[in-house]
Amino acid sequence: MKKMKVLSISVMCLLLVLLAACSSSSKDDGSTASKDDTKQTETATPTEPAKEETVTDEPEPVVADPIDLGGRTITLSAWWDLAPKDDSASGKALIEQQAAVEKKYNVKINYLNVPYGDYQKQYTAGVIAGTPMADISIVETKDALNGALAGQLYKLSEFTTSDSDINNEHKLMSKMKPIAGEEYMFNTPSNVGWGIMYNRAIFKELGLPDLQQLYNNGEWNWDKFLEVAKLGTKDTNNDGKLDRWGYAGWSSELGRHLASANGAKIANDTTGKEGLTDPNTIAALELINKMWNVDKVVKVKSGKKTEWTERDTYKDGDSAMWAGAEWMMGDTTLDFGIVPFPLGPNGTKDATFSENTGNGYVIPKGVKDPGIVYQIFEELYNIPALEEYPSQNYLEGKYKTQEDIDMVVNHIAGTGMTQLDEAYANYPYYTVMEDILNNNVSVTAAVEKHKQEAQAAMDALGKQ
Repeated sequence: MKKMKVLSISVMCLLLVLLAACSSSSKDDGSTASKDDTKQTETATPTEPAKEETVTDEPEPVVADPIDLGGRTITLSAWWDLAPKDDSASGKALIEQQAAVEKKYNVKINYLNVPYGDYQKQYTAGVIAGTPMADISIVETKDALNGALAGQLYKLSEFTTSDSDINNEHKLMSKMKPIAGEEYMFNTPSNVGWGIMYNRAIFKELGLPDLQQLYNNGEWNWDKFLEVAKLGTKDTNNDGKLDRWGYAGWSSELGRHLASANGAKIANDTTGKEGLTDPNTIAALELINKMWNVDKVVKVKSGKKTEWTERDTYKDGDSAMWAGAEWMMGDTTLDFGIVPFPLGPNGTKDATFSENTGNGYVIPKGVKDPGIVYQIFEELYNIPALEEYPSQNYLEGKYKTQEDIDMVVNHIAGTGMTQLDEAYANYPYYTVMEDILNNNVSVTAAVEKHKQEAQAAMDALGKQ
């Protein structure tokens, strides 16, 4: 009996040991600790407070290290000096931003200024050789077409991202119009463009209807344009000679603008087809013929109807209207206003003037890391806005009334149509104009006569 009692005690002790072992095992298998265990953990090292962990479903943000380009020089080229100057608030801000960008990426920004007469030759030679003279270059739109067709330029989609400003708010950089159906060119945002400018003094003298009022009333079209030009062509002193003209300007220039305002491309770089025989182009050229040859409402100072220097004839102060842009008006004392070119029967407000002399930035093939080069370039312009809208100071220095500025900003800027007939060697647009205006050939006969020549010129460039 005594032995049984001792055995029972021994069995109970063994059971207690097994229970303790099981309890210890349950703590080590990852299950939640008891309150006593937690308390013991918190007081185990009294000199080091326990760290409280916060559980969250959001991953911690990954902060990318700045890209170090090892002192690389990023070159920007133009036929003028692109370097910011410290003579204005914006210039000083750009200089400070450049220093910050250079430090951030460990680069040096270099500005290459090549005289216009040598620029195109130097640019073209470098691009053809695959060693561009600059990482980012200013080129004229007509010259960019050559590079685009030859596969020598990066498309915007190849060096921008979904985060690039140019693909979002356009505060730093804007896309230019496509060439050959693709986007290659970019530039800083601006509010400029071409329109019909008019001499307010002559309009008041002759009692002509205000063009901005006509535009705002929806009455500004080709018929009204020709009507006003007729009303503005007068012999005011009754000496038998005209001393006021409804219009002055370069005929070929106005022809491009009117074609654009009627939805026509004189040479269609997107389709690769000549546009001289497009009915919308023909309609524009018919209006040109009426103005110069039929109704004779145009002052021709040089005696030649196709002379390009007629662009400046408006400066004589005796013509009611002309085709103009802000940059042309720097030395004039005339009180002038502006409206968009009148739309033709098939025109839309998306395209009101011709852009055949514009320029912008491109990145040629052969440039290393075009994506980071563009990112750096875009960041150079990331400064606080100092204007209420792009080009504010420039426009306020060119126009005398807010109505004129509003007309440019709200109705003209951004409505240019790229016209690239000059990019095709021997394209016969000027020859067609000569036939119509100087040789009295009908519009339809002139375009039919030269359509094959026009298509051959486009085909030749496309095969290069």
